[in-house]
Amino acid sequence: MAETATALLAVNNIEVIYDHVILVLKGVSLSVPAGGIVTLLGANGAGKTTTLKAISNLLHSERGEVTKGSIAYDGAQIQSLPANDLVKRGVIQVMEGRHCFAHLTVEENLLTGAHTRGDGGRAVAADIERVYTYFPRLKERRFSQAGYVSGGEQQMTAIGRALMAKPKLILLDEPSMGLAPQLVEEIFEIVRALNQKERVSFLLAEQNANIALRYAHYGYILENGRVVLDGEAATLGQNEDVKEFYLGLSAGGRKSYRDVKHYRRRKRWLA
Repeated sequence: MAETATALLAVNNIEVIYDHVILVLKGVSLSVPAGGIVTLLGANGAGKTTTLKAISNLLHSERGEVTKGSIAYDGAQIQSLPANDLVKRGVIQVMEGRHCFAHLTVEENLLTGAHTRGDGGRAVAADIERVYTYFPRLKERRFSQAGYVSGGEQQMTAIGRALMAKPKLILLDEPSMGLAPQLVEEIFEIVRALNQKERVSFLLAEQNANIALRYAHYGYILENGRVVLDGEAATLGQNEDVKEFYLGLSAGGRKSYRDVKHYRRRKRWLA
């Protein structure tokens, strides 16, 4: 795990409860270094989205709350801050399912990302053009209604909108969901470029472990609201349990779901 003292984001032993009774996260700790790409892996329902919403403080709208632990960003405790204050500090979440404003054009969607800025129209216009250098397809569709562009273009619009807020940290939830493999590769290449050229840090929740581990620097695996394994992405990709249960591979080659369905009681890292 990256050293908490030098981390841009440090989540320490948090618990999240919904409706005052449903315990969803159970002592989750993780960190994201400045300039890093960290991935949260796990099956649907493992707690990935809840972890991101705990960080961005979007739980209250779903009757959820962080009841234990702490969340620090850039050296300050943030778990009690309103979500809009976090946006101003540079923490931006790109929600699962893209959530573009369907009735607005692509460019109008991008402009909504600059709503909290106060640096003037010229700076915003320059950043729009910067977004278009990363997403040239969006420039072609800039006057199209976002509800009528492709799923891949909507995902690009959502990430571009986050960039317009001048983020230090983007919380990216399931960027590959519903996209063709070629588009998924394109999205992750852009994530890498933004990380390397703009020094934007990423915490991305993803079910597609194969591609996430290829682009991330570090990874955490969630099961039933707990972190069960973490390590350098390259190391996780070579771990026999990860290869067998998340990548569908083992020493004997690819396995079917029928072969690995006893995963929960066989995990060696929980022994």
